[in-house]
Amino acid sequence: MNLAFVESPVQLLNVLEWAHAGSGAAPTGDPAADLTVVVLSPTDPMSRGQLRRMAELARGEGFTVRWQEARGGAGAPLRTVRELGPILRRAERIVIGDPFSRYVQLLLTLVGGKNLTVVDDGTATMEFVAQVARGEQLVRWHRRGGRRGPRELVLAPVTFMARRRLSPSRSRTVEVFTSMPVEPAPGITVTANDFAWTRQRFGPPTLTRGADMVGTSLVETGVVDLEQYLDAVATLARAHGATRYFAHRRESADKLHRLAAETGLEVVRPDLPLELIARRGPIGSTVLSFPSTVVHTLPLALAGTGIKVAVCDIAPEWLRASASPRAQGFLAVVTGTARDVYRLPAPA
Repeated sequence: MNLAFVESPVQLLNVLEWAHAGSGAAPTGDPAADLTVVVLSPTDPMSRGQLRRMAELARGEGFTVRWQEARGGAGAPLRTVRELGPILRRAERIVIGDPFSRYVQLLLTLVGGKNLTVVDDGTATMEFVAQVARGEQLVRWHRRGGRRGPRELVLAPVTFMARRRLSPSRSRTVEVFTSMPVEPAPGITVTANDFAWTRQRFGPPTLTRGADMVGTSLVETGVVDLEQYLDAVATLARAHGATRYFAHRRESADKLHRLAAETGLEVVRPDLPLELIARRGPIGSTVLSFPSTVVHTLPLALAGTGIKVAVCDIAPEWLRASASPRAQGFLAVVTGTARDVYRLPAPA
């Protein structure tokens, strides 16, 4: 039995893509029969709503989905670990979507020599593979370095053990299933995700006139200045005739309210990951984005539709003083390595 832990809608989508891609290798020939998905439910309403919809899709495809209120109070983590212990021990392979998650790292300390697969949770996969190859501590790219706080010090042994579990050994294989351009670390198998399940299951979409914009949580993660971001969105919308703005699930309500009022864009809160929304349609003939996961995934999901995906660079002056020193370089790599997209300069 394979056991997957997901904490976001995109992770669950990519678990379904992984199961579809490996269906021929499933012991029973039926990937749904060999996979149980555990949703470690987040607390924010948008993520929970999208995960509920993705869980419905997964169940409709025949998969077993277990909804775990993993963050419901102080005792939830210990209760979750205790309840998941039996199926963890039975699993032959563990599939995870976020190797940086402290929750997932805690669960990984219990799995011993289990084979592991990491599916995409966005551009963070690129940083994860690079950090494993260099033998570095697992740190998200937008986090500043420096002195670790009390929580990081307490969890340091968990992170250290998880990093060992995420490294291949004689008794353990490690696979990365990704649509991102990565250089595999020694011993890690990289399998390409081309969104075959999404293309087979949905679309092709109906096209609308003009362009649509894809939102980003770079403001919420402390990377980009709010005023600079709002100005850039307004400039791009005018230049390309954009009418809709597909919000990222982590974008704040206050920011989106200002954005709608100041740009005239219709703000859309998707109930599914954007790859599925775009594939179902209707969608603009041009999709505009800042550096993010979708500049890698949308060209794959929308292959053969004629839809143009354009990415706008992040200007250095948009970055907040508190942004990680790695932010500009990492975002440039995200944009520069995207395939089948059109590059747009940052608006003045």
